[in-house]
Amino acid sequence: MAKCDVCGKDESMPYNCRHCGGTYCGEHRLPENHDCTGLQNWNDPSGVFDSGFDDSVNDSGTSRASSITSKLPIDTGPGGPLAYFRGNMTYTFLALMWVTFLAQMIAGVALSRQTQLSIFYFTTFNPEYVWTWFISVFSHGGLMHIVFNSIVIFFFGPLVERYVGSRNFGILFVVSGVLAGMGQIGISLVQSEPAAVLGASGAALAIMGVLTVLNPSLKVYLYFILPVPLWLLTIGTAVVSLAFIGGGAAGGGGIAHAAHLVGLLIGLAYGEYIKRTRNVRTPNQFQLGGGGPGGPGGPGRGRGPF
Repeated sequence: MAKCDVCGKDESMPYNCRHCGGTYCGEHRLPENHDCTGLQNWNDPSGVFDSGFDDSVNDSGTSRASSITSKLPIDTGPGGPLAYFRGNMTYTFLALMWVTFLAQMIAGVALSRQTQLSIFYFTTFNPEYVWTWFISVFSHGGLMHIVFNSIVIFFFGPLVERYVGSRNFGILFVVSGVLAGMGQIGISLVQSEPAAVLGASGAALAIMGVLTVLNPSLKVYLYFILPVPLWLLTIGTAVVSLAFIGGGAAGGGGIAHAAHLVGLLIGLAYGEYIKRTRNVRTPNQFQLGGGGPGGPGGPGRGRGPF
């Protein structure tokens, strides 16, 4: 359940405005019904809701029809195959992760190991390769690695995105992922431990950190079996990471413990900021498939454990 920012009504299926980031009920979901601040950034606020069916309404209708999106061979409208990605950064990032993973598999056959390292991995050998700071966030070391991160992001991501907005969620994901990688590389250099970092674990733990602050009692199912409050899972993750880092093995067991800890701390800090600046209400259990503000209502509503 979430409260509408305008009328305060409890809404089980809230709408998140992709222009201002607010949460609204069905009655106030349209930008003009909640005095959306995003309208001020458009050149023609009075005409943005023109259906376009009557070309006589706007002489520039032909130019609008010839926009880039209208020329694409894919339906980009609300009911098209790309609808799930409209205002849903969670699904967009998940798609990018799997596309990058596919590129890694192709590269594994066509390119040398050294070339792969210089493209997909953020390493202590070449930390000045700026592109690897970002590509490494979407790259993964194996099938189980990307599957585990995808599960965490799929369950936690939509909740965080709903309450902070898609734009802020996107910034949180990329910035936390990059800084987590930098943290791992930095500590590995201090410990004289060669490291090659990749994966969205830092970003995933940042997302988990935000939820821990907003709703520490949120019940999750560890390995889909053991029910634990989210705060306990967060503390356990932090303790394990600190133990490895303190023991001089920031990358012990092939796991980027320093990256995990940095991502988690970023999420906790951002969650505290959101808690202090916004009136956020989060559910006590996961609701899957609610979808974001874009898409044809999401892939169906349902409930399930994590």
